[in-house]
Amino acid sequence: MKVINYISTIIIPFVIVFVVAYGVIEKKNVYDIFMNGVKSGIEIVIKIFPTLLAIFLAINMLKSSGIIDYIINLISPVLKIFNIPVEIMPLAILRPISGSASMGIATNIMQENGVDSKIGLIASTIMGATETTFYTIALYTSSIGVKKIRFTLVSSLIANFVGVATAIIIFSGY
Repeated sequence: MKVINYISTIIIPFVIVFVVAYGVIEKKNVYDIFMNGVKSGIEIVIKIFPTLLAIFLAINMLKSSGIIDYIINLISPVLKIFNIPVEIMPLAILRPISGSASMGIATNIMQENGVDSKIGLIASTIMGATETTFYTIALYTSSIGVKKIRFTLVSSLIANFVGVATAIIIFSGY
């Protein structure tokens, strides 16, 4: 374990020294190349900032409004018919929208039910098998100016649904 800690401590400085040394050997102006990269990075941040702000605002409004609880109460009779734990539904609903909110919900599920419980295992699998679809699509498409996202969105949401359904099916007999 000490070897891994040592390697992880020295790897970043090693990469920096390697890149600078390689640039000097190739007779490149490393500082100017670095500054051009910084300028490009700032331009990207400025492009995606409105999208990030809108996403965070929408997530906080969604959580504060109580609509998640309303949706769960509305669909809970159907969930009981299919023997789907109601406790995982906030995670399944918020996971495509927000990684930090879903991480908080998953942590709460683990603390309340235990990590080795059926619900804890389903929550862990959902976290690993799904993506923050809306965040990812909004971030990447806005940074390159893509406007038509419907096929990407539909296929991503289907993949998220399959991830949640698979988690439930795998651990239904647990």
